[in-house]
Parts: sequence; C-alpha cells; structure tokens
Amino acid sequence: MSSQIDHLLTETRRFAPSAEFAAAAIGTADLYARAAEDREAFWADQARELHWHTPFTKTLDWSNPPFATWFEDGELNVAYNCLDRHVEAGNGDRFALLWEGEPGDERRVTYAELTDEVKRLANVLTDLGVEAGDRVAIYLPMIPEAVASMLAVARIGAIHSVVFGGFSADSLRARIDDAGAKLVITSDGGYRKGRVSPLKPAVDQALGDRGQGPQESVEHVLVVRRTENEVSWTEGRDVWYHDVVPAASADHEAQPFPAENPLFILYTSGTTGKPKGILHTSGGYLTQAAFTNKVVHDLHPETDVYWCTADIGWITGHSYVTYGPLANGVTQVLYEGTPDTPHPGRWWELVEKYGVTILYTAPTAIRSFMKLGRQVPEKFDLSSLRLLGSVGEPINPEAWMWYRHVIGGDRTPIVDTWWQTETGAMMVSALPGVTETKPGSAQVPLPGVGVDVVDDSGNKVGNGGGGLLVLTKPWPSMLRGIWGDPERFKETYWDKFEQQGYYFAGDGARLDEDGDVWFLGRVDDVMNVSGHRLSTTEIESALVGNEAVAEAAVVGASDETTGQAVVAFVIVKQSYLDQHSPEGLADTLRKWVGEQIGPIARPRDIYIVGELPKTRSGKIMRRLLRDVAEGREVGDTTTLADTAVMSVISAQVK
Repeated sequence: MSSQIDHLLTETRRFAPSAEFAAAAIGTADLYARAAEDREAFWADQARELHWHTPFTKTLDWSNPPFATWFEDGELNVAYNCLDRHVEAGNGDRFALLWEGEPGDERRVTYAELTDEVKRLANVLTDLGVEAGDRVAIYLPMIPEAVASMLAVARIGAIHSVVFGGFSADSLRARIDDAGAKLVITSDGGYRKGRVSPLKPAVDQALGDRGQGPQESVEHVLVVRRTENEVSWTEGRDVWYHDVVPAASADHEAQPFPAENPLFILYTSGTTGKPKGILHTSGGYLTQAAFTNKVVHDLHPETDVYWCTADIGWITGHSYVTYGPLANGVTQVLYEGTPDTPHPGRWWELVEKYGVTILYTAPTAIRSFMKLGRQVPEKFDLSSLRLLGSVGEPINPEAWMWYRHVIGGDRTPIVDTWWQTETGAMMVSALPGVTETKPGSAQVPLPGVGVDVVDDSGNKVGNGGGGLLVLTKPWPSMLRGIWGDPERFKETYWDKFEQQGYYFAGDGARLDEDGDVWFLGRVDDVMNVSGHRLSTTEIESALVGNEAVAEAAVVGASDETTGQAVVAFVIVKQSYLDQHSPEGLADTLRKWVGEQIGPIARPRDIYIVGELPKTRSGKIMRRLLRDVAEGREVGDTTTLADTAVMSVISAQVK
C-alpha cells in the first residue's frame, strides 16, 4: 500500500489550463486572494449573488461551536432562487432539464414550465396538510418530478428527505420513522437495466408493517405514474400525482424563510449501524452549492449543457443536480437509467445527442468504461465536452488519464472534487482556469475553505506528511447537526479535535511536497462503494438477520471498479447445517443483503467460515480479514484469542 501511495505522491505529469480556457474561466486566482484577505466578507459576497427577500446583516455566528449559523437574519426562498428569478429575468424559455428515460422517451422542460409545475405541486402539498417544518420523504427514480418535488417542498418551507430508489423497504421505513415524515412522494416504478423497478410496493411495505410511534406520521402518499405497473391502493391515503398536480392552481407566491430554516435531511451510514440524518439549512447551503458549481464547473448558463450523473438520493444529486445548477440557471441533462442500458455506449450517445459540455461523474463509472475499452466511446462524437469532473472517491491516476485522453480528447481540464454529505458542497478541488492539475490529486482547498492534514494529536504534518484530514474553519454549507441527536453530532465530527476546534472528516490524506492534497480513503469501518458510504455494522446486522447466520464480519476490500467492495465472513448456525447443505448459501445471503438494505450493499464475496478472528475481549480483528480479502499476507495475530484461526480462514478462502 505504501509503495502505491508513494507512486501517487511522486506523480510528475502536469496539465495547465489552455490560454483560451483560462481567459474565459469564471474561477480566477483573485478568488483565493479575496478569501484570504477577509473570509467572511468573501462568503457574504457570494451569498449576495442570490436573491434575498430580507438582506442579511450578519455573516457568521460561531459563538457556540460546533453549532454555526450563516446569514441568520436574512430571509430567502430556495425554490425562488432556483426558478422564479430566472423566469423574471427573461430566461423562462431556457431549458432547465433535458430528460431522457432509459427506454428512450424524452422531455425537455424549460425554466418557465418547471416553475409552473413546482407552483402547482406546492399548492397540492399545502392542500394535503404539509406545512413549513414538516418532513416529506421522496422515493423516486430520476424523472423531472423528482427535481420538482424537492423544489416544491423547499418552496413551502418544509424539509425533504430523499431516499435512494435502490434502497429496500426496511431502509425506507427506518428513514421515514427517524424523520417523522408526514407525506411520501413516490412512483409506481422506474426503469433500470431494461426492466421496471417497482417503488410503490416498497412504500406500501414500509408503511404496512406499522406499530406505534413516529412511523404513524405519514398521512398521504403522492404517486407519480411512470411505468404503469400495477400497484395496490389505499383509499384516503394514496393520491395520484397526475390527478391533482395538473389540476392545481399555478398561482403560488414564494414566501421568505430564515436562512437557517432547515432545507433537507439526508441519511448516511454510520459506524453504529443506524443511519444518521444529516441536516442542512437554506442560505449557507445554497450559497456554497451555487458558488462551487459555478466556479469549479465553470458554468456559462447561456451556452453550457451540464450533466451530473448522480442520483438525487445522494448528496451529489442534491447539490449538483438540483440546487447548484438550477440556482445558476444552467441547462442540464437528467438521465433515468444505467450507463450500460440499452447498450454500453448509452452515456456517450447522450453526450453526442444533447451536446453536453460539462460531465461530472464518479471514478467507479470511469473504471467500468475502461474495462469495456475505448472502442465504445470512440463510436460517438464527444467534441462538445470542454470540462470533466470526478466525484465520490479518490480517482487513481490511470483512470484520470484515461478520462482525459479517451473522453476529453486530451484537451479538457479535469476537476477532481472532494467533499461529503456532511460538508454539503465541494471543499477541495482544482479551479479549471487556474490550477495546474495532477492526475489523482484533489489538490487544493477552494477559496474560503480551511483544510489541513494532522496527526492523531491534532498537530499539522506539513508538506510531505500523511495523517487525518480536518476542516479548520466553519463553512457556509456545513451540516447543522444530526437530526434529533446533537450529542452524536458533536461526538462523531468534533470531539476528536475539540481542543483545536477542527472538524474531523474521517478520511486519511497526505500532502505532497507542493502542499496538494491526496486522499487515501476512510479511516473507520465505513466503506466507500462506488462513491456511496456503507456501514459494516449495518451490513453485518442484515446478515445476522438471516435464519442461517450466527455471526458475520464485513470489511471493505480494494476493487478496481467500485473503489471498495463489500466482503463478508459468515459463521452458519449449526441448526441450519443440520437440516441444509451450505451449497449456494453465499449467493442466497448476497441476495438477502440486497433485499434488506439495497443492491449497492450486496457483498462481492461471502465466505462461510467456522470462526472469526477475535481478541480475548471479543473484538473482531477486521484488519486481518481485510488482509485475507485483499490477498495479502496476514498481519500480526498475537493478540488473537486463538492464533490458529487465521490459518484456517485463509485456507477456506483459497
């Protein structure tokens, strides 16, 4: 591992922006100077690019760390900033969404049309009893109604909780329960890999196994008709979207809400196994999402066609599909399906069809395309592309170079961005018109952002050193807490470096000799699979929930395609073995995890073992299992209660 890291840090290839690109770039070197001179004034200037119903007079209150407020005495409406103001500026005929369904159906939605839809939906939500501060769960495929739903909830001052459409009914139920959602917006289904992926049945299941408690909060389910598969119906609770939204009034005035009004809760895996609801508010979040989208992606709304391939169920889909691009008034592509359906060149076909100029995607996708070979993208005209972006996990130099050469034609800058659900917006990235980029490095903190690498005691390691990544100063789009659990918020992110006042990101990083940042992945037991953070504990809990399993340990192992892959070691109950053969059990358990949590959590490998490596106190030594999963020589076993266990496991895996 260390030799690979050393190779990364001695990367000698450099790519300066062309003179032509730099001359027209929105992000300039002056931004760094302005932010360094007066950071709060810099962020206040960025915030004033938005429309404020009541202008703010106070930028930051950090008197009660780690609880920050930004622009707290100002008032704005997030949806107005993403829609109405563009229409009022005369850009209502500009396309907001160029939507493509997986089967090939398409819709082109202008800013005026999207504004009209959001106003009608806002009136429907109000008629269904949703008020400011209420929570609305959104469980939809990548269709225009998904974006409209987020904006309509924001427009009335309610709080949305978007749940990835690939999550199971159990995962959906847990999120509905924790948020106390009053209404769920879903669809009959969506198209995925050439088939209908039903969604309404999962909602019915999530709401059907209901006891007492916050899950009783759901009063209505608003259902979009997309795939026309048969769905069950609960009269009085379920409402067809197409019955009520087109018939609703399009007269809806956007009311102002305080800058610190909660905007959304987004659940992410935690090391306890219980998903934690990351809370973001309005003014600061929209300021940083819009600013970073504009300068990092170099958005020119009059001419660009932008495409971020993320699902709205993840933070990237919140910040760089819905809020950032629409606040900037750009035209963007929205695609429902998977990259390889109905053929492996689908994405490149869409780039050619819509003249995409900016593409923002994950290293996982890039590595998948590398496996297929350059002959697939070379069938299409990708000359419209002028900027490429990477998000979700560190990108290895080989994939970076392939991306630039094959997709970008050796002419497009690449911005490799680091940020988290918790940060809300990009924190580390090149500025494409300024930075001389290095393959594999996220490079530098963005203007107005404080980042450093420290040791376990909080001491700065300096250039050439490795350690833990920390954020040293509050930032506008920072999370405001964990929903309903302020103590967990402090403990998870702030306690480790409480004395220094640093936010601990949970990632390892190194600074090269130039001071550029290289990310080395998570330092805890949360895995990063295809850019999605998954908890080992949550997957282990799902495995043990199967009748065959007595105990399970899960680790993340390096994977060429997904960055990390889930690998599970399982002990089977003797009672199960007395009646069943273990033949085929691993495949059964893989499917089981997919059903309990979602396909993204399905283990790549499951090994049936007789014992797990444990210390005398009963702690499972996952680092030893990781050695086995990655094919390395097993490390020090002297602390194990039974030192022979690893030899047995290694033999079983082989």
